[in-house]
Amino acid sequence: MLIDRSDGVTIEELEKLALEAGFTSTSPLEMSALEFRQEVRDMCSADQCRSYGRSWSCPPAVGSLELSASKASKYHRGILVQTTGKMRREVDYHSIRDTNKLHVANFEKFVRQVKSLFPGCLPMGAGACTICNKCTYPDRPCRHPSRLIISMEAYGLVINDVCRKSGLKYNYGPQTITFTSCILID
Repeated sequence: MLIDRSDGVTIEELEKLALEAGFTSTSPLEMSALEFRQEVRDMCSADQCRSYGRSWSCPPAVGSLELSASKASKYHRGILVQTTGKMRREVDYHSIRDTNKLHVANFEKFVRQVKSLFPGCLPMGAGACTICNKCTYPDRPCRHPSRLIISMEAYGLVINDVCRKSGLKYNYGPQTITFTSCILID
């Protein structure tokens, strides 16, 4: 589907575009579900994913929770997108990696499409940026600032809560893995 206008573009049209981009699920984003929580940032600072303080897309580089809330407050609607993959066993690192790569690639493509319609949109990805093998943070500026996407978690969002409040499943059963991202528009 090619949409060549932003005037009057509906969430339903964006959902169709998202499914065509390769996502397995999509839903309108319930804006009241965007609760910026300190406990999520505390999980970031515990550095379980080894990205805290090492990436322009993660805390502390992304700024305060207040800044996150302020950025999001400028938007009135949004869309959630998901990629769900099947795992061959309970924990299947290859399937997790492959599903994540597919989600990131599809989200980058989708963000470009949405930005052509809504140049000031705010994309929020899944996990730390993976564009570069090694991020320049904190020594040098980001190599790809126009492609940098901050994760929903870095914004302080509990993804399961955002999905549930938006009417979108988060868990698709045993031996599945799901990555979720969103784009705020208007």
